[in-house]
Amino acid sequence: MSIESVSDPNADSTIRELRQQILDNDRSLVEAINERLRLVSRLKGYKQDRGLAFVDPERERLMIRELTQANSGPLSPEGLRDVYAVIFDLTKREVSRDSDSRES
Repeated sequence: MSIESVSDPNADSTIRELRQQILDNDRSLVEAINERLRLVSRLKGYKQDRGLAFVDPERERLMIRELTQANSGPLSPEGLRDVYAVIFDLTKREVSRDSDSRES
């Protein structure tokens, strides 16, 4: 490894490759979150049409339990709960925003 690659991480091909893989993974995450938002929006509309509550805390708890059991790491159970707390909050805000904009 040359001095140049130590002082300039962009000159290191391994760093560039790993960064690209991370970016590709992040793009997949964004795509998955957007698909989740579309599905939740459809679910919310379906439930509203039938007079059902949108938010189901028991369902959220069951999802966390199932995802925790399916998680093989290195994400810790606490980390998984933290990630999904953010995802659930974000989903509720985004889907409500989407509903508000359609009503305007």
